[in-house]
Amino acid sequence: MEVAMSDDDQLGKSLADLSGVALTEPLRAVLTKIAMFAAQAIPGADGAGLALIEERQPDTVVASAPFVRDVDDAQYRLGEGPCLQACKDRRTQISTRLGAEPRWPRFGVEAARLGVESALSLPLEVEGDLIGSLNVYGTGRDAFAEDAVRVGELFADPAAVSVANARLLLQNQRLLEDLTKRLSDQASALQTISTVMSRVGDSAARALETVQAMNKEGARIVARAHQVWNLSNLDVTKKNADVTNK
Repeated sequence: MEVAMSDDDQLGKSLADLSGVALTEPLRAVLTKIAMFAAQAIPGADGAGLALIEERQPDTVVASAPFVRDVDDAQYRLGEGPCLQACKDRRTQISTRLGAEPRWPRFGVEAARLGVESALSLPLEVEGDLIGSLNVYGTGRDAFAEDAVRVGELFADPAAVSVANARLLLQNQRLLEDLTKRLSDQASALQTISTVMSRVGDSAARALETVQAMNKEGARIVARAHQVWNLSNLDVTKKNADVTNK
């Protein structure tokens, strides 16, 4: 007979799973795992999602279940709800009777219509910077007790660090890719200049002028090719129209 894990044991397991997430995985995969671990750790949870701050507004990036995204989308559309409130106040928000929630009446009715009655939203902060929120939902009323809030807040801190590290790693990877491309472009330009110098015996400055002139001429040829292509397409379109009219 399988013995049910206590809330603290489940939290410990989820935190251990969280620490084992490889941040070298794609960002969406990392965030999805964090949302799934949250849903496993927090008692009463039927699903969880991560909303990250984009252009000063939260936006749900991943969800452990499809209904989570539907509920969060309703918040953003209506401009009210626990996720938005948690990000605004930077405080945990909880409701166990969304259908009769006076703080977010329009969202509460919509959430209940979607089959969700309980919500727990926790702000994600790292060194005082708000990076998003962890949004956890239960389908039944009174799904979250005080212990759910305690476990959620204990999970939120390391989760925020994992999210921040994953985003930072992605930004650094993109920066490295951009730098590599720029260096490659510069190397190609230097190689072209070197080739011109060896062929015509010019100085580096003169070779650079030659390359720039070649690029301008190439741009004119490309522009002319586009013009010819557009004219030919126009002619084909006209002919097709004539055939159709006949």
